[in-house]
Amino acid sequence: MTYDLLITDSHVITPKGMIEKNIVVENGKIELITNDAPDCDKKINGSGLVSIPGLVDPHVHYGVYSPIDQAAISESHAAAIGGVTTMIRMFRLKGSYKESLNKHLLASQNSHYIDYTLHASIFDDSQIAEMQYCAENKIISFKIYMNLGGDVGHVYMEMNPGEEKLIAAEVNVTNELVEKIVKNAASLKCPVLVHAEDYQECSCGMKTEKEKNHDGLNAWSESRSPNFEAKSIQIICEYGRKYDCQIYFVHIGSKLALDKIKEEKKKGTKIFVETCPHYLTLSHETQTGYLAKVMPPIRTNNDVQSVWNALQNNEIDTIGTDHVANQLKLKLGGDDVWGALAGFPGIGTSLPILLSEGINKNRINLNQLVNLTSTNSAKIFGLSGKGSLEKGYDADITMIDLKKEEKVSPELFGGFSDYLVYDGWNLKGWPVKTIVRGTVVAEDFEVIGKPGYGNFVPRKLS
Repeated sequence: MTYDLLITDSHVITPKGMIEKNIVVENGKIELITNDAPDCDKKINGSGLVSIPGLVDPHVHYGVYSPIDQAAISESHAAAIGGVTTMIRMFRLKGSYKESLNKHLLASQNSHYIDYTLHASIFDDSQIAEMQYCAENKIISFKIYMNLGGDVGHVYMEMNPGEEKLIAAEVNVTNELVEKIVKNAASLKCPVLVHAEDYQECSCGMKTEKEKNHDGLNAWSESRSPNFEAKSIQIICEYGRKYDCQIYFVHIGSKLALDKIKEEKKKGTKIFVETCPHYLTLSHETQTGYLAKVMPPIRTNNDVQSVWNALQNNEIDTIGTDHVANQLKLKLGGDDVWGALAGFPGIGTSLPILLSEGINKNRINLNQLVNLTSTNSAKIFGLSGKGSLEKGYDADITMIDLKKEEKVSPELFGGFSDYLVYDGWNLKGWPVKTIVRGTVVAEDFEVIGKPGYGNFVPRKLS
């Protein structure tokens, strides 16, 4: 028999550890992991490279600052260069899911280079009533923004497909609404993703810092204290225990938040924890300017070390990028940190950062990397057949060169954004081939796949 693809001589990271075997692919699936070299239509020499499961980025914002028909192309392009094979979009909709969801899915189905799916953000009672509809359409995870409410309830929603017009909204995600979302998600047996910052505390903190005429990333961090994270973590964990709902905390980057989560876990709350590369590499003590403004803020050098410690102790489950596809003209829309836009691009640099700062500095090992970037997200969010290099799984494979050095620039990734917070960083360890369902979609910083190859991934939670 002649198979579709043979990858020879790479170091293959499996659930049992690293093995020196060949990977055989047939019909987009891993058919064999073997010492043999059967006849294949295409052969890849993996000598000197490491093969890991393709990255699953569970936290990506795109379609907000450019319409989804364009954003799906540009952001999946950047993702493919960075070794990502599945991206999960944080979908924010103004109005009804029943009226608009299918329009967005149709507008993006011919545009992705890699596989994709969605989390549905819930902002009001009418959207709570549509969570069942989302679940019926294989969208089985829901995002809660506890940071949005009152006079800090401003948010940009997804652009209408084909229209380059920002859609601003004012929302009010009260604790009463949060409890209703958790209760309904639990009844649907779906996890909730939580941005844990108390919006009332943030509002007061920001007013205080502005009145003092403070500026810069330090002022931004002071205005949104980790105490405000801890307060929201405690509140939603109480709801989680009450209704037996899985809570997934997004972008955790402070020691206080990590400690609070450990405390809530001991009480029996079902919790998953995500961090982001910027909480492993950036602090307001070292960064200048406003490019690294994000919610929650980057913290201190000590917090950075605390996040690394948590990774090493397997207290963090996943790494998402919180990638925001925006541009400098919007990002730096004011004269100070208060006028700058929160969020920045990062989907292309996530794996190189983790290889350079994590693997090559012996902070984490390759099996930890695989669990953090692929396996755990696939399990948590019901991406069956993804997240592992095993027989029968999708042949989503990222091949990495741990010795390769390259300087970061926005041009490297071909995304919508014209800047990166890591611009100019020299990183050691890069993906050199990104394979989605047995097809090479990116190779040596060049996308060779076609828009539309990426599939919408139906999900099912066990």
